[in-house]
Amino acid sequence: MRIIFATYSEKTHFWSMVPLAWALRNAGHEVVVASQPALADAITATGLTAVPVGTDHRFHQVMRRTGRLTRDDPLPFDFARPTEQLSWEYLRDGYRQFVPWWCRLVNDTMVDDLVGFCQRWRPDLVLWEPVSYAGSIAATAIGVTHARVMWSVDLFTRMRRHFLRLGEQQPADQRCDPLADWLGTRVGRYGGQFSEVMTTGHFTIDTVPDSLRHDPRLDLDLDHRYLPMRYIPYNGTSVVPPWLRTPPQRPRVALTLGTSGSSATERQHGHGPSAAEILRAVAALPVEVVAMLPPSQRDQLEAVPDNVRLVDYAPLNVLAPTCAAVIHHGGNGTWSTTLVHGVPQLVLPNMFDLSVRGRYLADQGAGLTMESHEVTAAAIGSAVARLLDEPDFARNAARLADEMRALPTPRDLVPQIEKLTS
Repeated sequence: MRIIFATYSEKTHFWSMVPLAWALRNAGHEVVVASQPALADAITATGLTAVPVGTDHRFHQVMRRTGRLTRDDPLPFDFARPTEQLSWEYLRDGYRQFVPWWCRLVNDTMVDDLVGFCQRWRPDLVLWEPVSYAGSIAATAIGVTHARVMWSVDLFTRMRRHFLRLGEQQPADQRCDPLADWLGTRVGRYGGQFSEVMTTGHFTIDTVPDSLRHDPRLDLDLDHRYLPMRYIPYNGTSVVPPWLRTPPQRPRVALTLGTSGSSATERQHGHGPSAAEILRAVAALPVEVVAMLPPSQRDQLEAVPDNVRLVDYAPLNVLAPTCAAVIHHGGNGTWSTTLVHGVPQLVLPNMFDLSVRGRYLADQGAGLTMESHEVTAAAIGSAVARLLDEPDFARNAARLADEMRALPTPRDLVPQIEKLTS
């Protein structure tokens, strides 16, 4: 088969696709990755073939200009909003925001080039991550199977189901569907027509534990074909430093707030604890701290406790198994890597599905979480002390790791993907 992975140029989203791309390639299929030019070097660094399409998106520039990367509520449309708080007006207005400021912003420049490449190369399957609807448009335009590869909890399908359900209850003259209108207009230029499968793919490859996907609190038990897949950590090329090859002398705690250093501590209009305050609170415990901080935060530190090691980056797949706890913002790569190694977590969420992951760990007894208004240096220190002192956290984290490792590997999934495609 010929297979295209389609993703807009967000490196962490692409990384979630790499293990499956290599599994398909090793099974003898032709695999390419189509994205905006900015991602080409990251794609080729994995040994995969890059197909640059369109021009680079301006998503992050627009978000910074509008302030949505710094406010307490950075996203105008909360996909994790509880079901009882959803109304037609909220969902209608939410889709009117979501489509132009995320969907169109990252996809519109890709569509023409991606469709043109598909028309020439004639893939059998297009795999796209859940915001890269350009993959769905291109696959529909040429009439081939397409599917999503998730990097998040599938809140997209959850919210879509509620939108359609409440929309059916409205008078015909008051209904609208910004997502269907946009997708229909784009695919219509190539002779295609919108169908609901364009929003979900014919199937979805998902790495979250089954116990999270079927959590009744999230009403995520959706009528859709999911192919569960074991999460395989991949975060780009990296080097294991000498210090990481030696077992720690004290319990090790890792602190990482994502590739941008953005966290719940920075989303309270400057009133959250600083990185220095967090480090002092955690370092006051009998632990060794490994803090991965961006240069902007490291430069603000006046003093660093003796038991704190500051690094720009360390490969988390190697670091996490040496840790007794990990503090982070809840991003998929960090959360999943830590989870698959059975390490208790403290999640400080800031947007989208990050709070869902944090609540899931807390519900399962495998970690703790707190909302932005609860975050203080003292609260973080107390939470880490609990993770270290209460053995149930480690036992439950190990149980979830067993659940994760029981899922099919990317290589195990290849025959199912071949069957569904053919």
